[in-house]
Amino acid sequence: MNRHLGGAEPMVTVDESGPSALPAPPTPLNRTYSPASVSAAVEKNKLEQIGVRPRLGTYFKELWASRAFIQVLATSKAESENQNTYLGQIWSLLSPIMNASVYVLIFGFLLKIGREGIENTIAFIVVGVFMFRFFERSVMAGAHSLNKNMNLVRSVQFPRAVLPTAGVMAELLMLGPALVVMCVISYLSGFLPIAGKVTIDWYWLLLVPAVLLLWIFSTGCAFMVARWVAMTPDLDNLLPHFMRILMYASGVIFSVDRYLGQFSWGWIVEYQPVAVYLYLVRSSILDEPSYPPDGFMWLLGVIWAVLFSVIGFLIFWGGEERYGRD
Repeated sequence: MNRHLGGAEPMVTVDESGPSALPAPPTPLNRTYSPASVSAAVEKNKLEQIGVRPRLGTYFKELWASRAFIQVLATSKAESENQNTYLGQIWSLLSPIMNASVYVLIFGFLLKIGREGIENTIAFIVVGVFMFRFFERSVMAGAHSLNKNMNLVRSVQFPRAVLPTAGVMAELLMLGPALVVMCVISYLSGFLPIAGKVTIDWYWLLLVPAVLLLWIFSTGCAFMVARWVAMTPDLDNLLPHFMRILMYASGVIFSVDRYLGQFSWGWIVEYQPVAVYLYLVRSSILDEPSYPPDGFMWLLGVIWAVLFSVIGFLIFWGGEERYGRD
């Protein structure tokens, strides 16, 4: 029997003869894949398992393929530095100049520590402060590279080594103008009666490879601290104190050879990496008898750069699968 519903509305007919039978569900598909077929599909489509550390060779290739991404990150970070201040990027030059001025005044003229064994104290301290500041900021950039970009780490798939690499490269970009100011100050200081002459010669060209070696070494250090701070955030509070100790142990404001060379263990401080790179830069610009061009120091600079960059990269790669998950 059919029942008609509705008045003026269109009539809808309901069949009350009985509920219609539900269709039977289809038989579930029994799909089985052999290990050989899975391996073939993975190989054909170049699939990778998510959430695991890639092989070292593959990881390095992915990092090299991301060099455009690194350049964009580094440029944006360098341009955003001090963007909310009135002087903007000028602070990248004013900060090391003011730091060097304080050290020159206190250690060079008041305490006269920086003048022992040095003919041009002003240029000596200025070069040390500018170059150590680049190294210090590079290490701190690596330490903060993961924690400050955690949203990016957790949302986008890319080799995490991009972040510390871009952080150090940003510091290198900002170092360029600072190097010009450093060289100008060093040269002009030679005209003061209280300082030794600084002459422009062909060996100034050695400044370029010296800075590049320091950059490679700093990148390796950034890799190391990036993983250590990501795993143990408390280390971030200890880094500034360690960097302060390293500054005094690297001869930034005084001659290491003059004060520590007399001790049997003085060679350890003299040949440690940061002191070696300060030596290379100073020997490239200054006319200091205590800092002549030295082939052995250049060899040490190459060894330290290669050693720390390789070890630092391996240390960082070792924790790739844990970044953003702890």
